[in-house]
Amino acid sequence: QVQLVESGGGLVQEGGSLRLSCAAAGRTFRILSMGWFRQAPGKEREFVAGFSWTGDWARYGDPAKGRFTISRDGAENTVYLHMNNLKPEDTAVYYCNAAIVGQTAALWGQGNKVTVSS
Repeated sequence: QVQLVESGGGLVQEGGSLRLSCAAAGRTFRILSMGWFRQAPGKEREFVAGFSWTGDWARYGDPAKGRFTISRDGAENTVYLHMNNLKPEDTAVYYCNAAIVGQTAALWGQGNKVTVSS
């Protein structure tokens, strides 16, 4: 089993920065990839950023390009989402996500709310 525990988030002013963390615990050797999604009120969940656990690839969704960076602390099995130049439209609940070997369904973190004030 793999568990994901998110932290970070909160309230930030427009133009500010924030870092989200997602700590993976348990059988982390079964992780294929990890990433971040977000869901704003009244909208569908959308892809923000992701990368392979081995670091072979990284991808960013349109909202993240040029402003967000995904990174990993290998020693702590923690994935970060560094968000810069935040805009009110970035306000959403951000979810950590992991693809696990042998599991059809992805694993999700509990979600963290990010609010960007103008």
